[in-house]
Amino acid sequence: MKKTASMLAIWISLASNIVLTAIKIIVGLLFNSQVLIADGIHNAGDVIATATAYSSMRVSSKPADVEHPYGHGKAEVLGAFIVAIILGGAAIYMGYHSIHALFEPAGEAHIIAFCAAIVSLVWKQILYVYTMRIGQKLNSKGLIATAYDHLADVYASIAASVGIGLALLGDHYNISYLAYGDPVAGIIVSFLVLKLAYEMGSESFDILMERSVNSTYIEQYAQLIRTVPEVKRIDRLRAREHGHYILVDARLGIPGQLTIQEGHDISRSIKQKIKEAHNDVDEVLVHLNPWYEEQADA
Repeated sequence: MKKTASMLAIWISLASNIVLTAIKIIVGLLFNSQVLIADGIHNAGDVIATATAYSSMRVSSKPADVEHPYGHGKAEVLGAFIVAIILGGAAIYMGYHSIHALFEPAGEAHIIAFCAAIVSLVWKQILYVYTMRIGQKLNSKGLIATAYDHLADVYASIAASVGIGLALLGDHYNISYLAYGDPVAGIIVSFLVLKLAYEMGSESFDILMERSVNSTYIEQYAQLIRTVPEVKRIDRLRAREHGHYILVDARLGIPGQLTIQEGHDISRSIKQKIKEAHNDVDEVLVHLNPWYEEQADA
């Protein structure tokens, strides 16, 4: 069910990006709207980004095997990192194009181009909300990256709408400098998209480098472990994200006189408690150390 929902969301995103790319480039060429042409090229990059997210999600859903005993979850994180790079490149392109447009004669705005920008804005906002909701629910890095890609398009469409709208007002009221509202808005949006790409890329890079999860989660795991009466000491507790799931590693002290069977039951109890309380935890590795009363008194 989870896989079906995530794949449906990614297919809708891919199809939408293809359609919007065609609309923007065709309308931009027909009505000589440079901002729509630039936005259409940006959308073409989104097609590649969405395809990358789709491929990484398919790989990440594969079960663990001999060569990848911890699963393929990081494929989704790698895909998100690639999407961040594509977004950064699109932001640089839009910024360059917008700055260049300030030194060129302003083109004549057309209401059809304005309508195309508004349609893109509304469509992408709906896609962002839809994709982000599913991505957060499933803790899918690939879907969340795709959602941020949609959000970047929302910013770009706002710039296009404002720019073309100002140009239309300038034509109507004969205010020539309003025609340059488009490139100015484009420069601002390029910085916003670049910031978004940096934040998303940094998060993906941290996960790839196996940064520990938030300390709040570590404390929650520790509290669950302490509810097991046989656990006398937490020697070490670590956890890291592995794509859409988390791996927990615990070293615990229990009475040394307990049998292997009792130790096994304690480990299983701890795993069940953590996994039942946290659906995003896929594996809990428990290492037991012997604990003696005299150690506590020393």
